[in-house]
Amino acid sequence: MKLVRYGAAGQEKPGLLDASGRLLDLSGHVEDVGGATLLPASIEKLRAIDPGKLLAVPGTPRLGPCVGGVGKIIGVGLNYKDHAAESGMAIPTEPPLFLKPSSAIVGPNDDVQIPRGSETTDWEVEMAVVLGKPAKYVSIDHALEHVAGYTILNDVSCRRSQLERGGQWDKGKGHDSFAPIGPWLVTKDDVADPHNLNLWLEVDGHRYQDSNTNQLIFNIPYLISYISQFFSLLPGDIISTGTPPGVGLGQKPKPIYLRPGQTMRLGIAGLGIQQQRTIAATVG
Repeated sequence: MKLVRYGAAGQEKPGLLDASGRLLDLSGHVEDVGGATLLPASIEKLRAIDPGKLLAVPGTPRLGPCVGGVGKIIGVGLNYKDHAAESGMAIPTEPPLFLKPSSAIVGPNDDVQIPRGSETTDWEVEMAVVLGKPAKYVSIDHALEHVAGYTILNDVSCRRSQLERGGQWDKGKGHDSFAPIGPWLVTKDDVADPHNLNLWLEVDGHRYQDSNTNQLIFNIPYLISYISQFFSLLPGDIISTGTPPGVGLGQKPKPIYLRPGQTMRLGIAGLGIQQQRTIAATVG
């Protein structure tokens, strides 16, 4: 099942895509895609709905972030060996974690802002795990029971703020628009193997990232279990599992970074495609 949120920013409605790709309205059944709607029992109720009885949404409305009311995004750093190497960092023995604020969240095709004065804004295609029920001190064996589904997150990053401004990765990860999410939340039963999905990213038609989630150092059950030892995970929380090699920071002979007026296009097999235009940062 592919769950979506559509409509103007801040006024999104819940929907789903049927087998033919039509957008159907779910607002008669749930208020939003997020929070309690992602609990296992709620997902089963949605799955039982006959799509033929739902109204089709006319036109091609904007797609918003596929999860609403996100409490927190937990980013995982250096989770692909080749990405750690291109970043000049050691392969971690434990997952490095950082937080992205909810104010960074935008829709999958919304504009991405280049922060004022930034000359080191970078791209990162990542598979994101959406929590479906609370998790605290979860064992690896039971970790996947807490997953609602999977989506795409572009972990946009300002490298100078991340790496040179006092050692806090959050500074370079949290700018407005630095977390495009979507286009869909694909429920876990419809993803045969989240550890074997091709993922890629292009800038202005040039493919920089091209890998597979089978290259993850720390897999999804490990990450959920590990993170839940430090703080609670709640329905609608998102774990962004890390990016493969090919980021701008790692380009040779010198890094290549984003500037206003470019187009990022990225996708993960079965989870859809995002496309963002880069613009100069705005106020408000």
